[in-house]
Amino acid sequence: MDGNFTRNARFVAGGHTTDPPASLTHSSVVSRDSVRIAFTLAALNDLDIWACDIGNACLNAKCGEKIWTEAGIELGSEKGSVMIAIRALCGLKSSGVAWIAMLAETLTAIHYQL
Repeated sequence: MDGNFTRNARFVAGGHTTDPPASLTHSSVVSRDSVRIAFTLAALNDLDIWACDIGNACLNAKCGEKIWTEAGIELGSEKGSVMIAIRALCGLKSSGVAWIAMLAETLTAIHYQL
């Protein structure tokens, strides 16, 4: 719920119910200890830290699989229509990898360098 006590909802794919894809689907996550060590080193060396959190990151990446669903009553006249996902969905086993690939492609396109 937000500050106005309204509820937010999102469509989450049931990736746990699907067979694992043949391609790589693992997207690594940094450990809490690694972050603490990095912050300690930055503080000891008087370094600035820049960070961000990208909300709904997976929804920006293209879906690497063929995902579809049948529209429910909440879509009115579209009820019963086949809906095809063109963006990665939260919950898919490949969404993390799709996001990392899209981010890497974007950073390469703008010639990003450290």
